[in-house]
Amino acid sequence: MPRYRTRQERRWRRHRRIRKNIQGTAARPRIAVFRSLRHVYAQAIDDERGHTLAAASTLEKTFRVEGRRNATVELARQVGELLAQRLATQGIQRAVFDRAGFKFHGQVRAVCEGLRAKGIQV
Repeated sequence: MPRYRTRQERRWRRHRRIRKNIQGTAARPRIAVFRSLRHVYAQAIDDERGHTLAAASTLEKTFRVEGRRNATVELARQVGELLAQRLATQGIQRAVFDRAGFKFHGQVRAVCEGLRAKGIQV
């Protein structure tokens, strides 16, 4: 019988395994991405101090469109671009990407591509 049965428990286990090797600093924050069924969230975290330096998600007013219910790959890319702009205003050029146990595919990958498109080295 498997120890971790649900999809969420398996993702948590992968996330813990990833986090053993990834740590964000003030100069090179960790970009944590979370994908729910409806939205995409991304935030830059300084793990040394435990502070969030910048954040972006599809919940913001700029992403609200009448009739749209769920996030798409294109919106996820725009979230990455918006987060990159916010990091650039703080002078941050490099970051570590934390996929949080999700596959590096679809919306998670689009966030990373959006960051790279705006000049953040991930």
